[in-house]
Amino acid sequence: MELVVGASNATMRSLLGKLGGLLAQEYALVRGVRRDVQYINDELTSMQAFLRDLSTALDDHDNRMKDWMKQIRDMGYDIEDCIDDFAHRIPRDPSSDVKCLFIRTRFYELRMWWPRRDIASKIADLKVRAQQIGERRRRYGVHNPRNRKNGSGVSAGTYEVAEHQLTERQLIGTKEPVGMTADMEKLEDWLAKSDKSCYEERAVLSIVGFGGVGKTTIAMALYQKVRDKFDYRASVTVSQNYDEDAVLMMILKQVKPKESDHENQHKTGSSDVKQIKFEISHDKLVKELQDHLAEKRYLLLIDDIWSAKTWESIRKCLPHENKKGSRVIVTTRFQAVGATCSQGVIDFVHPVEFLNEDESKRLFKRSVSESKSIKYSEKELDQVTEEICKICRGLPLAIVTMAGLVASNPNTLSKKWEAVCKSLFPESVPSLTLDGVTRILEYCYNDLPAELRTCSLYLSIFPKGSKISRKRLIRRLIAEGFVSEKHGLSDEEVAETYFNQLIKRKIIRPVEHSSNGKVKSFQVHDMVLEYIVSKSSEENFITVVGGHWLIPMSTNKVRRLSVQSSGSEHGSSTKHMNLSQVRSLTMFRSLDQLHFHSFNNGILQVLDLEGCKGLKEKHLKDMCRMLVLKYLSLRGTDISKIPSKIEKLEYLETLDLRETDVGELPKSAGQLKRIINIFGGNKNPRRGLKLPQEINKETMKALRILSGIEIDEQSTGVEGLHQLTGLRKLAIYKLIILKDSKIFKELRSAIEYLGSCGLQTLALNDEGSDFINSLDTMSAPPRYLSALELSGNLDSLPKWINKLDNLHKLTLSVTVLRMDTFELLWKLPSLFSLTFSLSAAKQDEAIEDILEKNKSESGGEIFVPSGGFKSLKLLRFFAPLVPKLSFPKDAMPVLERIEMRFEAFEGLFGIDTLDCLQEVHLRVNSAADEITNFIVEDLKAIKKPKIIVDHVITS
Repeated sequence: MELVVGASNATMRSLLGKLGGLLAQEYALVRGVRRDVQYINDELTSMQAFLRDLSTALDDHDNRMKDWMKQIRDMGYDIEDCIDDFAHRIPRDPSSDVKCLFIRTRFYELRMWWPRRDIASKIADLKVRAQQIGERRRRYGVHNPRNRKNGSGVSAGTYEVAEHQLTERQLIGTKEPVGMTADMEKLEDWLAKSDKSCYEERAVLSIVGFGGVGKTTIAMALYQKVRDKFDYRASVTVSQNYDEDAVLMMILKQVKPKESDHENQHKTGSSDVKQIKFEISHDKLVKELQDHLAEKRYLLLIDDIWSAKTWESIRKCLPHENKKGSRVIVTTRFQAVGATCSQGVIDFVHPVEFLNEDESKRLFKRSVSESKSIKYSEKELDQVTEEICKICRGLPLAIVTMAGLVASNPNTLSKKWEAVCKSLFPESVPSLTLDGVTRILEYCYNDLPAELRTCSLYLSIFPKGSKISRKRLIRRLIAEGFVSEKHGLSDEEVAETYFNQLIKRKIIRPVEHSSNGKVKSFQVHDMVLEYIVSKSSEENFITVVGGHWLIPMSTNKVRRLSVQSSGSEHGSSTKHMNLSQVRSLTMFRSLDQLHFHSFNNGILQVLDLEGCKGLKEKHLKDMCRMLVLKYLSLRGTDISKIPSKIEKLEYLETLDLRETDVGELPKSAGQLKRIINIFGGNKNPRRGLKLPQEINKETMKALRILSGIEIDEQSTGVEGLHQLTGLRKLAIYKLIILKDSKIFKELRSAIEYLGSCGLQTLALNDEGSDFINSLDTMSAPPRYLSALELSGNLDSLPKWINKLDNLHKLTLSVTVLRMDTFELLWKLPSLFSLTFSLSAAKQDEAIEDILEKNKSESGGEIFVPSGGFKSLKLLRFFAPLVPKLSFPKDAMPVLERIEMRFEAFEGLFGIDTLDCLQEVHLRVNSAADEITNFIVEDLKAIKKPKIIVDHVITS
């Protein structure tokens, strides 16, 4: 189905709620207007029912139906704009104030006479418009929808939310591209070759092939396999329409020397890659990049080059003389471009062909099996595989996408997939063209339930090739009103189920998992995103400016705007747009070309400026006038202060100030009654946002996440933490308080109380307060915890920790890296990841002494207990000294990955007994001694598990 039924449904749902609220305000409506509002409410309720029928109707909608849908959608937006405008122009009911009621009421009526009349006039016009839309449908013969019986036998638009709520926690490993084993070995050898003969000028590998054939998958797999052989490495996406300076900046950020965590946290952050000034001139940018790479062996992956001119401009920005055997991997759809990129004597062009029949079947079955929901017998699965691989013609993108479709319809009879394939390609085709790929994507999109179509279209907000944060997407979907509570699940839990379905459908691809096993970031395949962007533009759902897409300028009212480039030509193009009805604004890179006065402050609900440069004080003042703003992200910007007028944002739900220089919220921030999420501070280096001064029973009752805060002896809001009974995450990045002080006792009491109320995540970075050692005295364990982090001079673990049956993620100070710690934890049934880390400010002689003491008490070796840690998949050690670790048989039976960062290392023994162990990542400080380097080299000789070594170069 080609209509954005899901988006329209979400708009209607939000709108009907607001109309109901408006009808409840007896005082606010002018006489007679109530009837108009009631009429509009009833009409839209009927329209919403019609939309629900459309979501399960046949896919043969004509242009009349599409046009009528567009009219409903636009009217819905206009009504919502009117109500939101009304909400902030009409103050609260004076009848709630008993004193001088008569005088107050008369004064209120006089003052509000004109705004109420103005709103009444607009509502009357909207009523007429609603009537006309209904009449127009009958006049032009827009018929009622018929029941849908599509080829997959699925009613798109309905599915059980609870079914997709829980997903298996997992880690992402490097998957070998299907059908590429021999080629991968040859290409890996060419890239990683390190004998003297290769130490000459830079060499280029061009990977060439049809869109969707797997070029990027192959390139990324190669990049991951050989990255540890190079001093510096970077990966960027270029595409058809690109910003050269932005690409160079992304490379520079990635090749800046990275220090080990415990060193980097010791500093002020001056060497942090985020400190690079975005406003740097092109010439200076090129010079800095060339200087960084001049005498180093580097690896670059430049994905999706469209022209020889693009490659030439990037090539000129790289060092001209580099005899270190550097390598560049480029991917392109065009043979001529690939040949131009690889013209050197030792350069190499690798064409990627379509998969053969056996390889296609193997990829399809592997992709389907990942969902673990298929109920077919082996014979039935073979039949489905045969039919689908026949139409996909060996194109991996088509195979994987169809696999997602099959996996999401497990109850569909296997024989019905033959009918689906015939409906897609009634004629026999020798090969799959772009039109054929579009047909497959179209069918898979139309099979989505209405809510998932909305979520899919929303992905066009983000630039091509970008890593997208799962949490960022989920919070934005909630703020936009596209997700609501359902079947007893919170809106966030429902959004998680939608996200899980997008993964299952292969619309998005996880690229990074958090240490708790959940997806941290994901990407959308270029061709899938291209389809989504075109669909979104066609339906005027999201307007994209700049970026990688060549999209004609919108002539419609702009509702959601995504500005994806900092180029002046893109910024100036917004001058010709009608921005007065923008409800969602997302900016990438720079604010120089955009002015907030172009927007209607009374309706803007989402403002996402993450990573933007050029944010000024005047912009912040403008933001405080956006009265219905729900989502405000200033993460990664260069702001240092929040205006006191932020209290005017009474609808604000998410405030993201992480990785900024904001150290304190104004006192007025305590008046944000609807705030749900507050993010501040910076993990690296450890900086915190001072706890809000005013927390009481009347404010912040909705708060669920308070992350990145700082508490010291001057903090005045600690006692108020007791009032945040809905808090699910508390992360204190910096804790400096006196032992036995009033704040010390208040904080311990608050954590104990919140732990009994449902606190799920607790992170404490104790900088010398000895607070974390007092947690053992709590009368009851915080039994709802799923994640716990205790950093600082921790003497021993709280004894109640072995009662935390829901604990998935545990991060502890290396001061408790002892055998008794493992013996206390080994029976935890749900523990997925265990990390021993060194707190930033604690790398001093006292810590070194503790580590040496631990080592001597354990006899210089730690034996992991066998028979326990039944769920542990990730084990990490981040410390200057990692002692000798031994794994006896049956220890950690499902462990998949070990990560270590160190300066001194004494060895790993028994890892060959860990049957599920796939990778060991060793990040070695450049100051490591000869013995450590010898042990590391010795480990590299092990064939299984795979040993990946990354040498950290400190400046």
